[in-house]
Amino acid sequence: MTAVTGRVAAAGRGETRIADRVVAKIAAQAAKEAVDVRPTGAAAPRATVTVHRDTARVRVSLDLGYPCDIGRQCGAVRRRVAERVRALAGMEVPEVAVQVERLHLQGAGTAPEGSTR
Repeated sequence: MTAVTGRVAAAGRGETRIADRVVAKIAAQAAKEAVDVRPTGAAAPRATVTVHRDTARVRVSLDLGYPCDIGRQCGAVRRRVAERVRALAGMEVPEVAVQVERLHLQGAGTAPEGSTR
């Protein structure tokens, strides 16, 4: 406390800590927003996060529709996750690892010519 104002100095007030699970939810939602089209039957993106001070390292697992430009989709997920975590949690995100769990054939209701089920 300062004698003049009677208030605790900023350095003595502490800090806000955002839980890892909150950052993981932000990352999963951002990944969902980044994917162009979520295929029918695809699981929602999942994220795990390791936080150290003001830095978050993120791993996102998701399903994609196929055919698609997988590299472009993964790049869009990386950018969106880093942007949203930085904006909403105030953390730097030096690493976003994207793991594609499954590829779902788009228009899977019809079998390609010459194939059987």
